[in-house]
Amino acid sequence: TSGDGAYGTSLKKYQDRLVEIMTDVLLNPAFKQEELEKIKTEKKNELSLAKDQPEAIMQRVRGAVLYGKDHPYGEITTAKTIDNITTDRIRQHYNTYFRPNIAYVAFVGDITLAEARALTEKHFAKWQRGNVPVPSYPTPKAPAQTRVVLVDKPGAVQTVLSVAYPVDFKPGGPDAIKAGLANDIFGYGGFSGRLFQNLREKRGYTYGAYSSLRSDRLVGSFGAGGSMKTNVMDSAVAEILGEMRRIRDVAVTPAELQQTKNIRNGTFVQSLESPQTIASFALNAARYKLPADYYANYLKNVAAVSVADVQAMSRKYIMPENAYIIAVGDASALADKLKQFGPVERYDAEGNKAEASAAATPAGLTADQVIENYVKAIGGKENLLKIRDMTTNLAASVQGMDIVGVQQRKVPNKMSMSMKIPSMGMEAMKLTSNGSRVMVASMGNSQEMQGKDLESAKVMNTLFAELYYDQLGVKRTLAGTEKVSGTDTYKLELELPGGSKVTEYYDTKTGLKVRQIATQETGTQTTDFSDYREVAGVKFPYLLNTTFGPQTVELKVTSVEVNKMLGDDLFEVK
Repeated sequence: TSGDGAYGTSLKKYQDRLVEIMTDVLLNPAFKQEELEKIKTEKKNELSLAKDQPEAIMQRVRGAVLYGKDHPYGEITTAKTIDNITTDRIRQHYNTYFRPNIAYVAFVGDITLAEARALTEKHFAKWQRGNVPVPSYPTPKAPAQTRVVLVDKPGAVQTVLSVAYPVDFKPGGPDAIKAGLANDIFGYGGFSGRLFQNLREKRGYTYGAYSSLRSDRLVGSFGAGGSMKTNVMDSAVAEILGEMRRIRDVAVTPAELQQTKNIRNGTFVQSLESPQTIASFALNAARYKLPADYYANYLKNVAAVSVADVQAMSRKYIMPENAYIIAVGDASALADKLKQFGPVERYDAEGNKAEASAAATPAGLTADQVIENYVKAIGGKENLLKIRDMTTNLAASVQGMDIVGVQQRKVPNKMSMSMKIPSMGMEAMKLTSNGSRVMVASMGNSQEMQGKDLESAKVMNTLFAELYYDQLGVKRTLAGTEKVSGTDTYKLELELPGGSKVTEYYDTKTGLKVRQIATQETGTQTTDFSDYREVAGVKFPYLLNTTFGPQTVELKVTSVEVNKMLGDDLFEVK
């Protein structure tokens, strides 16, 4: 089942039983509270994992920008919207919209029309008709001129880019096949697409660049882009816009068109092997009122598309001057690069227009003063120096699995960190540092840190390293102010021994550290700090949201213990 239908398959001799089971599911749903709670938990876990992934952020922001958050295609699912769902609301939705007068039934297989009709009348007879409301929505339009939308993903070395806009493009309409072939040539046709050939093969900006022209009964969309190297983002945007103009202004070659037809023909013929695809063809024909011979004549209609047709469709649907240029990446490295394409509008990761820029940096303020204010905010140097060791217990949930962790630290820079999965009886990760060596073990594989990562770890493992930046050789620069989740912060750029970079953000009002971005040879790790609580006169963050690559983990501190006289054997590197 899905939100808008059900599908099943069986041997012919079981077809009566199959339809009986399907209609039982359709007509007699239980909607049990315990099942809903389980699904809610799963959905929230999925949201948490995807929260800070650039591709997921792009999906949310793109929908909000193209359609508006009041349009069903622009709505964003959050933990709050999931919590709003109740079994009563589900029943109300079911009783309103699951009605036979707006339903289609398709049978594909060794079955006659008479048999199909008999099965339908036998098993669906009790399904009651009802009045089904038909909501209407304003049709989103492409922007009058190019607009640039930027979502900050601090420290990201890759930028997810989409040049996109809504378009009136109906399923199975007169333009469907011709416009589809135009888009295939432009960027959908795999390795042969112009975007792929230009941005990957010719220039090496990305691993892949593609386009889409999606039809929809309400409103379709066009989009082109991919994950690009941040340092060439301006060039990547210029190339995409250039390719959009080229396919509009210059006719494609007959060879390009024929190659694209061959690919589409092969894909279509192969799809006919799936009964579910044939069923979808029948449903499309009914839902969108297509000609009865639409799919029977599909290959003939593909063959009839001309070079002139492709250019006409390109001029109609590919609009480089009326697009949103949406980028999810490091705003500090992108804002100036993107200004040439239009005014840069800042959005947050939930598709909301970002607040105004942070307040100006006070005259004369230095990086060291920001650090001093932070030390005072968490308890003062005197209280920090009293702590000789600390043990932090942590809890998290990753992909539905509970994880418990313990971090033990001892002056000056000894550290042990263990993350375990109790349900599996295994240790997922173990990091041990004796102050000069660092060993990382994960899923049975151990590796000793070397090079810049090792030098960085020595600094990062130092207990209250902010007190010793001079001795540790950490260079620090105040890089102005910046908004972090709506909060004005001072942005500090740190250069660690060995050349590793760390960016830290401190609340301008409280002085507390709210974010840290560490860029290492193995990748970029972003950690957000919140829920500070006092232990032994010192404030520690009890909530840490950490993102490394595609993985985001919310770590909750369950306890902090200090001065437990931890032995050096805990930090022995073997």
